[in-house]
Order: sequence, then structure tokens, then C-alpha cells
Amino acid sequence: MAEPLVFIYADESCLGNQFKGRARPGGAAGLVEFFHPDRGWIRRDFRTSDPDTTNNRMAIRSAILSLSALKTSSRVVLTTDSRYLVDAMTQWIHGWANRGWQRKGGEVENLQMWKELLPAARRHQIQWRWVKGHAGHPQNEYANHLAIQAASRQIRSDGLLPSRFEAWIAEEQEKERYLDFFPMPPADFPFNPARTPPAE
Repeated sequence: MAEPLVFIYADESCLGNQFKGRARPGGAAGLVEFFHPDRGWIRRDFRTSDPDTTNNRMAIRSAILSLSALKTSSRVVLTTDSRYLVDAMTQWIHGWANRGWQRKGGEVENLQMWKELLPAARRHQIQWRWVKGHAGHPQNEYANHLAIQAASRQIRSDGLLPSRFEAWIAEEQEKERYLDFFPMPPADFPFNPARTPPAE
């Protein structure tokens, strides 16, 4: 029997990037959803925060948090607007491992976080998908909304929580946004997983 198909929409926020010499509070958050044949779409939210961080670190954290929260090995479609995360996990990670965790130009940035992500990613088959940020993708916009909340209020979920996505999309549609959003069952979804990440 095929492993469950799970969709993750992850985003990150870092406030105060324009300033130097002061803390840059950040947040990582998103939406996890899967389709149940009897109950329809099941959705959960996640979020975490850091008092002083970067967008790239929060992008990695969003993947660690969401993949680690899944209870069973799954087929995962992880959508993010972070090219850094997608390119690393689909292109760079194997080269880094083959070179003893070095880039051609020196040390791998955020190495400890990448090594934290690897075992979480290896549990699943993952299709890493990039989407342009702030381009009207409903689930990505919702993940961005959660990440900004997490960054500005420095809050965390400590796991998956019941999602507010349906209430959020209803409020947005009342403002005549995302009117073409109608979630259909993912029948015959073209799942194309990336190569399995290397061991640490």
C-alpha cells in the first residue's frame, strides 16, 4: 500500500533585515494537509520563532519542524518560496556530503541545521517544490501569514495544531481574493520525489 501523500506549505519571516547591529526576530511556519477519503482535507498548522536569526535559517527550520512532526513515513510535497532550501535539498546537499561537508568556496553555512534536517528528510520521499513568494498562492500566503505572526509575537506551536486555514481563506474570499481556490482531491497527483538525502 502506498505511503500517505502529504502536502506541506512552509514559509519563513525575518523582521528587521534592513537594520544592522540589532536583533532580527524570525519565524518559521506553515500548513500540513492531506486528503482523507471520508473526511476530506485534514489540515494542521505549525510555527516556531527565534529572537535573532536569518531568513535562510528559518527556511531550514520550517522543513525540520514540519517533516519531524509527521508520525509516519510519507510521500511529501513540500512547497516553499525559499530557493535556498529547494536548491540545497535537490542540488547541493550531495556535493557537500561528498566533499566532507565543504562548499567549493569554504564551509557550508548553517551546517548544523542541515545535519538536523537530514534524518527528518530521510524518513520520507520528498518532492521539493518552489513557488514565487507573494504571488497569490493561497497556501503559501497563509504560511507567510503564520510566519509573520510567529516572528512578530515570538510564538511557537510545539507540534501540529488544528488549522485556521479554512477560516482564513473564507475571510480572504470575502475580500474577493483567491476566488478561484477550490481544493480538489489529489487524484493521480504527479509525485516526483527527489533523490534521498545523504547520511550525515
